[in-house]
Amino acid sequence: MQLPKALKNTSLVVGAAITLAIILCAIFAPYVATHGVEQMDMRNRFALPTPEHILGTDNFGRDLWSRLVFGARVSLTIAIISVTCAAIIGTVVGVVAGYFGGWVDQLLMRVTDIFLGFPAIVLALAIVAVLGPGILNVSFAIIIIAWTEYARVVRATTLMLREQNYVQAARALGASPARIIFKEILPNALGPIIVLSSLGLGTAIISESALSFLGFGLPPPTPTWGWTLAYGTKFMRDAPWLSIISGATIMITVLGFNLLGDGLRDVLDPRQLSRSGSKAGKANN
Repeated sequence: MQLPKALKNTSLVVGAAITLAIILCAIFAPYVATHGVEQMDMRNRFALPTPEHILGTDNFGRDLWSRLVFGARVSLTIAIISVTCAAIIGTVVGVVAGYFGGWVDQLLMRVTDIFLGFPAIVLALAIVAVLGPGILNVSFAIIIIAWTEYARVVRATTLMLREQNYVQAARALGASPARIIFKEILPNALGPIIVLSSLGLGTAIISESALSFLGFGLPPPTPTWGWTLAYGTKFMRDAPWLSIISGATIMITVLGFNLLGDGLRDVLDPRQLSRSGSKAGKANN
């Protein structure tokens, strides 16, 4: 009995396992956490990892494991909101530019180039500085710096798909542009969008952590990963594990999303599918 192709992909399986574990911890944070997120125990300040505090405590005696688990909720919420909105905006811009071409393409791509001309982190910092901290404001800042990548990828995919025979046939039969886009182009462009979105989740988590690390994210006592990492750097001599564990949590989560994206790219790549189909045909013959 042969395993499905997806289960043979090591990157996909490992990435899915890591991301699923992080997501489940975030969803069931009140049950997974061993202490309250703001529960203090001044007698156990800077405690090393123990059975009671499996990742140690900070300078207020707060359990680091519990704060990271609840922090996963914040990071994943911002990542999901920003990636979803950025994917929608970028897909609309990319499909319209790629399908209609001409001055529409030129206009939309020049607007995209303007946004790409700004350093991403500087633009995000400026937006949050103006709007103020908050989940929606941080998400909005990440959307502004992320949608351009989707627009360029979807535009390139649309330029290729609009020349395919089935699109030309639909156009010859009198199908409207909207019908062609929604029935013929978008379904065949979902693969790159899904892959880019999975990779974008990791990038969004890094962006949120960077903003929090620099003091422009959600204000304390919200237990964000970036703020926990930045706060831990103040106590590197007394409690280095605060920064090390927080940084490792961000690294492992981003690695999981990147592996998931790489695995999805391999599975959804039409060239890989065609090779698999040809090999299967030869085997049957």
